[in-house]
Amino acid sequence: MGQYDERVDAVIAKSADFAKPILIHIRDVVHRASPLITETIKWGMPFFEYKGPVCMMAPFKQHLGFGFWKASRLNDPKGYLKSTDGEAAAGSFGRIVSFDDLPPDDAIIDFIKQAIAINESGEKPVKKPAAPKAELPMPTDFDKLLRGNLAAMDHFEKFSPSKKREYLEWFADAKSDATREKRMEQALEWIAEGKSRNWKYQ
Repeated sequence: MGQYDERVDAVIAKSADFAKPILIHIRDVVHRASPLITETIKWGMPFFEYKGPVCMMAPFKQHLGFGFWKASRLNDPKGYLKSTDGEAAAGSFGRIVSFDDLPPDDAIIDFIKQAIAINESGEKPVKKPAAPKAELPMPTDFDKLLRGNLAAMDHFEKFSPSKKREYLEWFADAKSDATREKRMEQALEWIAEGKSRNWKYQ
């Protein structure tokens, strides 16, 4: 891995004609932003790095993507970033088919310098706690099956909320009534033995 990587040259050379000058321009702007940036290939895409991923570009047949690895943490007062979902969003600026789809060079350079500063700080993003899942209602027909099997009823009542949910989601995901009934019968047998929905893999 070096400041320039011949594999990136190869990716650009194989790209669609419309994409080549745009990819060359992006590459030039990235290196103008910082001489510390190095290149590599990950998942078949050119990546630009400094103490971790900074940004990447991805050519496709009819468009290309250019994105920042930590787009969600970049300061973007002018709203150039169209997508900040995920730390590895390949297209922070949407589908790019011409130079007009790119933000100005100075904005790209600012994003790059911000990304470098984030990588240098070593700070980890603060993860938002997952929203609690809504409680699934007990199907009436399965409730009747449970009440007819004391062993199953006893085990099910002692299951944790997540173990109960695994079974209820399994029923809810059934594509047909026949499949649903078959799953409920199988569940009753497993629950009577004190088994969780995924007992085979535990």
